[in-house]
Parts: sequence; C-alpha cells; structure tokens
Amino acid sequence: MTTTAVLITGTSSGIGRATALRLAAHPELTVYATARRPESLTDLAAAGARTLALDVTDEQSMSDAVKTIETEHGSVGVLVNNAGYGAYGTIEETGLDAVRRQFETNVFGLARMSQLVLPGMRSAGRGRIVNVGSMGGRLVFPAGGYYHASKYAVEALTDALRFEVAPFGIKVSLIEPGLIRTGFGDTAAHTLADSAAPTGPYDSLNEAADRQMAQGYQSKLLSAPPEAVAEVIEHAATSAHPRTRYVVTPAAKFLVHSRRLLGSRFFDAYLRRQFKVAA
Repeated sequence: MTTTAVLITGTSSGIGRATALRLAAHPELTVYATARRPESLTDLAAAGARTLALDVTDEQSMSDAVKTIETEHGSVGVLVNNAGYGAYGTIEETGLDAVRRQFETNVFGLARMSQLVLPGMRSAGRGRIVNVGSMGGRLVFPAGGYYHASKYAVEALTDALRFEVAPFGIKVSLIEPGLIRTGFGDTAAHTLADSAAPTGPYDSLNEAADRQMAQGYQSKLLSAPPEAVAEVIEHAATSAHPRTRYVVTPAAKFLVHSRRLLGSRFFDAYLRRQFKVAA
C-alpha cells in the first residue's frame, strides 16, 4: 500500500509529540517524527513513527531529512512546521542575539523547510503544508513583542504561500493555538526572568507578565492540552477541504475575535486592567 509521508518538526514534546502520536495511528500515513536529538523520540518510534534528526537552524540537517524522505516516498506529502519556542522580555531590555535565535527557529526554519519540500510537492502535483503559528500572531501581550513579531511573520508567510502554491495542488493551513499546557510557558517565563534587569523601569510589568503567564497556563478554563491542537492538525493534514486558519481553544477564539471587532483602544484598556499598568 502506498502511504503519504508526513514530516513533523519539533516532536520531542508538546504539540509536535501529540501530533506525531495521533497521525502515526493512520495506516495511510508514514510519519517522520524529528527533533535535534532523535534518541528523545523512542516512544514515538514504538508508536509506529519513523524518527530522524532535524534541527531547523541547521541547513545540512534540514536538507538531509527531506532527501531521506524523498528517496523513500518521492516527495514529502505533508509538512507540519511545528518547531518553535517563546522568548519573552520587553523591547528595550531583550538582547537582539536572543531575538535573532528566536527568529531563526520560528520564522527562518519554517520558511526553509517549506522551500526544501516544495519542489517535490510541485512535481507530485499535490501536498500539504501546515504551519503552527499562535493566537499571538493575531494579538500582542506586553513583554512578548519579539515572540509575537515572529508569529505575525508566520501569518504573513502562510498567507502568501497559500496563494502562490495553490495552482500546483498544494494546500496550506495555519494553526493558531491559544495557551497550551506544554513546556512553552516555563520557557517563556524563564527567558522573561533572564532578560529583565535586577532592578529597572519595567519591574512591575515583568512581574505582572510572569504572573499572568503562570495563571493562564495553570487554568484549565484558559488553556488546553497539546492533544487539542494535534486533533486540529490532523484535520488540516487529512481533510479533503482543509481550512486556511484554525484558532484552537475557546479562550483564544474569544480574544482573537474581541481584538478584531473592538479594536486597539478596547484591547489596550483590557491589558491595562489585566497587567495593572497605568496609561
């Protein structure tokens, strides 16, 4: 039986891991779970996924992974661009080297992976690219400007790519999760603490951002498990008519649509109340 090759980046934990486990259950799919350290993927291999080393900040690593799959299947059938992380801090205090590292993973890695799989998809006359963005590409929270900028970039790249590749039978979807209970929140809080000066003009804002993050990720009303995103990615990867955008979690849908409908003045007022910051 001919199967469709699915390449997923960043599957060592969280959304990527949950997606690999879910898609590996499809007999018509051959799932390639990837991470910087493939030895961290033994449970995914046991579930039926194939594992590869892939670092989205390393050109040779990305190229080798795509070539391996194309040798076995002719082309990558579905690319799930999931690898990414959140580095938080105020615009003034965050070092630009940290910003560049975040963009290398969240934006340039996603773009390069797409470039690498597209020639094969065009030759096959079909393919799917599923980009994992964030509700943070539709609205912005204080002390997260650089992370949000990376996700706004993913929005723009996805919209352009969807139009450009449609004539070749390739469909592109964007996943916009809200707060998902993975290690993301811990990473974001850690980088927020590292970026802040011991005492400085943004002390109260950084403390409020840390508090809001912790409360949000701990709340089962405001957050969801990674399996909720994996289910949506499954639809985008396998449906005959995938949607262009999927906002995941009720809280994310509320925030995104409130921001869009009520505008900047309302959203700024909401943030001032949440973060207890004077205008």
